[in-house]
Formats: sequence, C-alpha cells, structure tokens
Amino acid sequence: MDDIVIKTENLTKRFGDFIATNNLTIEVYRGEIFGFLGANGAGKTTAIRMLIGLLRPSSGKATVAGCDIYKEPEKIKKNIGYMSQKFSLYEDLTVLENLRFFGGIYGLKSSTIKDKSADLVEKLGMESISRKLIKELPIGWRQKVAFTVALFHNPKIVFLDEPTGGVDPIVRRQFWDMIYDAAENGTTIFVTTHYMDEAEYCNRISIMDEGIIKTLGKPSELKKNFNVDSMSDLFYLIARKKIL
Repeated sequence: MDDIVIKTENLTKRFGDFIATNNLTIEVYRGEIFGFLGANGAGKTTAIRMLIGLLRPSSGKATVAGCDIYKEPEKIKKNIGYMSQKFSLYEDLTVLENLRFFGGIYGLKSSTIKDKSADLVEKLGMESISRKLIKELPIGWRQKVAFTVALFHNPKIVFLDEPTGGVDPIVRRQFWDMIYDAAENGTTIFVTTHYMDEAEYCNRISIMDEGIIKTLGKPSELKKNFNVDSMSDLFYLIARKKIL
C-alpha cells in the first residue's frame, strides 16, 4: 500500500454558516480498505460527495486517483466505482442487462462487456440468477450485483456507502469476502458502515463527529490507545462526547 490514491488537505464544505466538513485531512492508499465512520449528520456523505466530484468544496485541497477535485471532476468519475445506500441498479433489468448497461456507460467495448459479464457470473456463482430481474432478487444478491457493477470497469477506488445495510450476518460476511478480494487485486475500498464489527475488518478507520475527524488509525491501535475493548465502545465514547 505505497501509492496514495486519495489525499485531502483541510478540505472544508460550508452551507451558509453551517460547516458540514471541517478541515478534512487524510491519505488513503492503493489496495487499502479504509473505514469512514461517523454518526448520522457527522459529515460523511458531504465528504464523499466532494471526493467523487459531485460537490464543490468551499476550501482546501484534494486529489482522487491522481485527479484534482476542482479541475478534473469528470476524470475522477472515470476512475472510481460507487455503490450507494440505496440500490443503484435498474430493477426492471436482469442481472446481465445491468452489467451490459453499466459497461456501456463506462465506455467498455461490446466484446469486453460480454467476456467480463460471463466471467463475473461464473466467478460469483450467479448462473442461476443472471437472467432474473433485479427486483426479483433477495436483498443480499442485489447488493452483490451492485458491488459487481461498481467494479466492472476496474476502477482504482470504489466508494461503498453502507453497503451491507439490511442484510443478514451470513451475507454480510460473504460481501466482505468480495471486498477483501477486490482489495487484494489492488482496488482501494473507501467504505462507510454503521456496523462497528465491520470496522474491525478495515485496514484503517477514521471516526468523524460534527464534521471533524476525531481519530484515525488501525482498529487494533485505536482500541489500545483509548483503552477500549471494541470499536463500538470507542465510537460510543466519541459520539457521546466523552473523549476528544
């Protein structure tokens, strides 16, 4: 994890007098699973929207996949994948049709789309559902397909916004196996989650509160530094203003 793929310096977003994200300064590396944690309203979504080129910062600097977020937002979009809290798939299309549709949006050649679709369907064991409509699938399969779509064009970074919300523990574990596999292949995973046990799966995490990153580091180091037994305990202390 030598290459920096996300770098921010004092990145700030104001809405009138309200500061949604305050002096965000982080570095995220190639192939890293980076957990971006915080309670609702902490500023996570605002920060992500700036990083993926959908929201212009008020001040500060940032590069994503080597691209300046002020000058090259469209170039950033070509180098990232994104999976939102809500399903980003077309429910009236089949699994294969979604793969082909998004492959076209990403500018892949028809032959590449066909080959990649076949490979992914086989690799993920989706043969039995590949021709089913998305709306007919259980939530766990929908999430797996959405993640597959986000990775379809081999992006340098994938942003996952609470990707396992609403799925059972077994499916969550399977989903994280997919995340590990992507990271091992060099894709950086930038993930938000409300499940504190999932924070333990990340290489590093940050915890944001009121627009400010309160702490950042490896889960094991943070638990030791703050003398807590779990990330849930640390999150509680920060969210309840007991520390920092």
